[in-house]
Parts: sequence; structure tokens; C-alpha cells
Amino acid sequence: MANPFYSPGDQRAARVNELFAAIAPRYDLINDVQSFGLHRRWKRRVAELAAVQPGDRALDLCCGTGDLALALAQRGAQVVGLDFTGQMLAVAEKRRQGSFSGPKENPQPAIRNPQFVRGDAQQIPFADAVFDIVTVGYGLRNLASWGTGLSEMVRVAKPGGRLLVLDFGKPDQALWRLVYFSYLKFFVPLLGLVFCRNAGAYAYILESLKHYPAQRGVAARMRELGLANVRLENLVGGAMSINYGEKAWRGNGVME
Repeated sequence: MANPFYSPGDQRAARVNELFAAIAPRYDLINDVQSFGLHRRWKRRVAELAAVQPGDRALDLCCGTGDLALALAQRGAQVVGLDFTGQMLAVAEKRRQGSFSGPKENPQPAIRNPQFVRGDAQQIPFADAVFDIVTVGYGLRNLASWGTGLSEMVRVAKPGGRLLVLDFGKPDQALWRLVYFSYLKFFVPLLGLVFCRNAGAYAYILESLKHYPAQRGVAARMRELGLANVRLENLVGGAMSINYGEKAWRGNGVME
């Protein structure tokens, strides 16, 4: 039976937006439960690999409720978090306000870091080569064309910029892959039913993963796009993964 939230065609964006709008209020809670809290560690690892330097500008795509964007901001980057779903951005903005550490009587609302904006990761509303860091956590898999999303990440990155993708993976080891996929098929939808009264909302994860090339496909595409220092970090035996690459320079200092 087809998942009600998965559509491989032109309706994909609308269905994904509907899905995340529905689960936004309890998104963080369910992530904690289904990952046993480990998703927070994995996102911190992405922020570490981003190697924020003073003055860096960062873009976090499909930012959801803002975990990665906030982690990068805490490390000193000037961050924009972009997401397609307004309900997710509303939660992210509340979290940003809650993390503000300045004087309460003068919060200086003009100083916003991260800045959260609504937009499409397949048509990023920024010029070429403006970000030192471009990340996406659990979002590339959800795009109608993950390849277009990755190309857009490369476009907006500066030469030398770091690109990082965190997402569900496909373990190489057959037995572990069977156990992991069974967990996604049976247990995770149960969480959707309990917390969102909709099992299909989280059954979507496995359905989308079936149509996604996962870590090795992303690494191969990064190389095709000319990224340098491409590497892969598997987590939990490949059940999760972080892809890393850097936008290359030519010898004469021109972007490659």
C-alpha cells in the first residue's frame, strides 16, 4: 500500500510540506524517542565537521526546528536557516528566542542569529558563492530531486566552502540493514500513531529512503560535481551518515 505522504512526482513538495506541517509541534519529541536522543549528538558532529571560523556565513537547508542552525550559530557562524514549511520555522523561531542570552530589557531584535527564512532548497534564494558552510540535516532525501538540491548547495557555497549532509543511510551489512529497515517499518510508524495519531507520517521515512541513494550515492554525486576532500562518516553502522565535501579551487584561485 502506498504511503499517503510519499509521491515521487510533481506533488512531492506539497505532500512533504503537508507532512511536516502536521508533525511540527511534536517533531523534536519524536526525534528524541525514535533515535534514543542520538540525533542531537549526530547534529553536533555535523557542526564540529563544519569547522566554523570567525566571520563564517552558514546556510542550513531544510532547517526544520533549527537544531543545526542553532548549533552553528553557537560556534560563531552567522547563520541562515531555510525551510519550506512555515510551521517548522515558527518552532525554530521560538527556539531561537529562547536561546537569546542578552539582557532581557533590551533584546535588540534586529540582531537575529540564526535568521530563519522560508524557501525552496531546490531554488535557493541566494546568489552564487556566498556561504562558507552549507548544511542539510534530514532534508536532502525529502526533495523532489535530491540531485538538484545538492547542486544548489554547491552553487551557493564559496570556493573552499564546506558542504555537509546528514541523513538516514543504508547499511552495507545485510543483517544489520534488515534489522534497521524492520525498525523503520514497524516501530517508527507506531511512534507516529502514538504522538501524531498518524502512522503514515513516520512510515514515510522508510518509503523515502527506498527511493534515495543514501550515503554512497551522495558521495558519488559530490565527486561528479567536482567537490574536493569528499568523505563519508557512517554512524550506527551506516544507519545514519554524514557526507562531507569542499568546493574546490583551481590553481589560479578560480572556482573549479
